[in-house]
Amino acid sequence: MRELNRLREQVGVWQTIGRALSDARELAELGDEEMREELSTEVERLSAEVAALEFQTLMSGDYDDESAILAIHAGAGGTEAQDWAQMLQRMFLRWAEQHRLSADILDESAGDEAGIKSCTIAIGGRYAFGWLKSERGVHRLVRISPYDASSRRHTSFAKVEVWPDVAEDIEIEIDEKDLRIDRFRASGAGGQHVQKNETAVRITHLPTGVVVSCQNQRSLTQNTQVAMNVLKAQLFDLARRKQNAEIAALKGEDVDAGWGSQIRSYVLQPYKMIKDHRTGHEVGNTQAVLDGRLDEFMEAYLRGQVGEGVTVAEE
Repeated sequence: MRELNRLREQVGVWQTIGRALSDARELAELGDEEMREELSTEVERLSAEVAALEFQTLMSGDYDDESAILAIHAGAGGTEAQDWAQMLQRMFLRWAEQHRLSADILDESAGDEAGIKSCTIAIGGRYAFGWLKSERGVHRLVRISPYDASSRRHTSFAKVEVWPDVAEDIEIEIDEKDLRIDRFRASGAGGQHVQKNETAVRITHLPTGVVVSCQNQRSLTQNTQVAMNVLKAQLFDLARRKQNAEIAALKGEDVDAGWGSQIRSYVLQPYKMIKDHRTGHEVGNTQAVLDGRLDEFMEAYLRGQVGEGVTVAEE
């Protein structure tokens, strides 16, 4: 029923546009000069809607229309890298807000002095994974470090992982003997109840080494359920990527190319520029991107995946 409702919604959008186009055509055939301005406005609106739907066809993967789970991990570099990880967290939260998507921080490990060591965010909404899959990889920051008394330029790295949130749609058998479950007190805010009781949970899947944790819920039971859903989604994505790698290997491709390497550089010193190394797309308005304006990079990546080419924009 969920899939049926989704398809009905997709068809309904096209049917609505089809009727609007038919009405506009009839209006144009009347040749009424007084209606010209109204017709021009309607054509512009329909053109924008059709362009948006055309772009949506680029997200036609099996799980592109699903919600997403995004994880950020600070790389080597101590406080500087942990601050960069928190900057990325803010960037993605702002992006989700701009797209009216829900964003729930499931788990967060605070940095030693500033920033965060890691975090896991559930981003809910249609096509969240289709958009965010372009962000998977290593993000590199170059700037004058605010934590360096000598004001030297530092390079920091943070890794972003993204997988579709399909826990409710898939069946994965997980043997309890393969799990190690650790309970601990939540480290973040949450009131006396959260702080005094071991409500947070960390689950390790021993065969794969996958570790997930959750501490934002009020009870141990709720945190365990959320953590298990994240684990299921991550194991499913792991199996899917392994299968894709095996298929690529049969085709003679280097399946490790680009995996774990930097996908984008954010240069704040000595000049301002953000460049995606996969597509060549770059912008000069670094603050806008760090404030969540990521669509240009995401669109360039998606169009590049289908060979439509990439436009390089200087701002």
